[in-house]
Amino acid sequence: MCGIVAYIGERDATPIIIEGLKKLEYRGYDSAGIAVLSDGLIGVRRDAGKIRRLEALVAEQPISGNIGIGHTRWATHGAPSQQNAHPHLSANGRVVVVHNGIVENYLTLREELSAEGVEFRSETDTETIAHLIEKFYAVEKDLFRAVQKTLQRLKGAHGLVVMSADEPDRLIAARLGNAGGVAIGVGEGEMFIASDVPAIVEHTRNMVFLESGQIAIIRKDHFQVENLAGKAVTPKLQTIPWDPVSAEKGNYRHFMQKEIHEQVRALSDTLIGRVDFDNYRIKLDGLNLDEQTAMSIQKIFITACGTAAHAGMVGKILLERIARIPVEVLVASEFRYADPIVGENDVVLAISQSGETADTLAAMEEGRKKGALLWSIVNAIGSQAMRQADGCISMQAGPEIGVASTKAFTAPLMDLYMLAVYLADVRGLLSRSRRIELVKDLLKIPSLVEKALEREPEVALIAEKFKDVKGALYLGRGINMPIAYEGALKLKEISYIHAEGYPAGEMKHGPIALVDKELPVVVIATKDDWYDKMISQVEQAKARGGKVIAVATEGDELIPTLADEIMWVPKTPWLLSPVVDVIPLQIFAYHIATALGLDVDQPRNLAKSVTVE
Repeated sequence: MCGIVAYIGERDATPIIIEGLKKLEYRGYDSAGIAVLSDGLIGVRRDAGKIRRLEALVAEQPISGNIGIGHTRWATHGAPSQQNAHPHLSANGRVVVVHNGIVENYLTLREELSAEGVEFRSETDTETIAHLIEKFYAVEKDLFRAVQKTLQRLKGAHGLVVMSADEPDRLIAARLGNAGGVAIGVGEGEMFIASDVPAIVEHTRNMVFLESGQIAIIRKDHFQVENLAGKAVTPKLQTIPWDPVSAEKGNYRHFMQKEIHEQVRALSDTLIGRVDFDNYRIKLDGLNLDEQTAMSIQKIFITACGTAAHAGMVGKILLERIARIPVEVLVASEFRYADPIVGENDVVLAISQSGETADTLAAMEEGRKKGALLWSIVNAIGSQAMRQADGCISMQAGPEIGVASTKAFTAPLMDLYMLAVYLADVRGLLSRSRRIELVKDLLKIPSLVEKALEREPEVALIAEKFKDVKGALYLGRGINMPIAYEGALKLKEISYIHAEGYPAGEMKHGPIALVDKELPVVVIATKDDWYDKMISQVEQAKARGGKVIAVATEGDELIPTLADEIMWVPKTPWLLSPVVDVIPLQIFAYHIATALGLDVDQPRNLAKSVTVE
């Protein structure tokens, strides 16, 4: 949700900012704008719609300068429109702001400012920030202090960048709460600011990430950071390992398709440095876990949202089956309000692609308050979920641009499996032969995923046959029940076809009423301990005229006699089968959406990183 890009240096800021905003389109937005300072005046160009409309506007009405800020907005207060788009100017036009987050007390502030004679030009909460900064600047005569005082008046979580025509040699960036990241990119004689790394990684890989309650003064050749109380902070400079090319589509039609195929590499990278190939042991140094702490763990609470929550559901089975630790999976938006019974010997494990999801960060904070050990599985290097945790497992998936997560779903499945094996080993639950067996199974997965991907043309043909359906029912059992949920979610996210995932045994308790010749039933019927039960579900669906699409294990001779269509996958060790079984469901959803001519990478109403509640 919402993207921020800013620049200060010797180059023209306009093309740098616009190209940076394009790199953030995946976050979801409905308007875009840019403000550039030149010759003592701030020029603003903004419009509703896609960035190409902003580009056309800038081409018609050029602006240029060596310092500027830009924004893509996902509407909260006020409909998508030119006047509601960021950046927002103060009344005197000397201060301009871009902002991620929600000003929870904006109505009170708006009334206060209106009573003082301020006339508002938009419906947004963000405009109050610009007017407050102008108000405090009149007293402080210092932009940094004016922003500091403004933040003290705001309720909610915020990430913002401020520019003033009266202080043309600096930008002010700030972060308060969990409203998404604020990264400062350190270049040579130039500085960059962004809400997410892909926007600026082509210019520099050296970055500093602001923590909540920190404000930075950024000049072209240096920066300084303070907290809200005015105390100097020495932030950690991090080097981002991503190759800028990895954030480009290359020869693929969409980022989502590219990322589906990148899963072989992502899963291979996930193993590097974590598997001791000589002794068949798992090493997770990032958890900072000693044997005593590992032995004291009584329960693990997995918290996440959306696709990450489905990964957590698989993780529950892995951790309980292998490490024999009780696990509860709670959707992060519920965890933060549920007052869960979490103790000092429990772990709260957060899973997040972006590491900036507001609900997930709030759940981690709740866990911290209750004294739990905090772990995270995160894809974005330097994100708050990574920094806030006591220990972290990095997904190693590389940048994921498509809104519908694919490789950042399968990577944490591998991470959770490794975590289960690691904990079981440390706690003395595994024989040497069992540990070797589990680790050897893990090493098979990248090649098995590659085999599943090779069947994309077959899955694409099935997708073409079903592209006009109005709904679908997805069924799975055991460790593949969450994969039914995930398959249904993928279809909903990018094709806008209503789909529901169910535990297969629950079909007769309600969903079977929906089954007819118009409703495809997608079943995960691979050769595992639940196979016979899944065959029973297939027969029940067929008896009622349902069209059955089966995910099935290569070599199965029974399933072709029952199912209408089959998406084949190679035989896989059952504890790791979700990693392989989800592949055809990702491909199926992708090709249905493309057949319908939809925007696969930026589906309507969705954002990659949900940084507001």
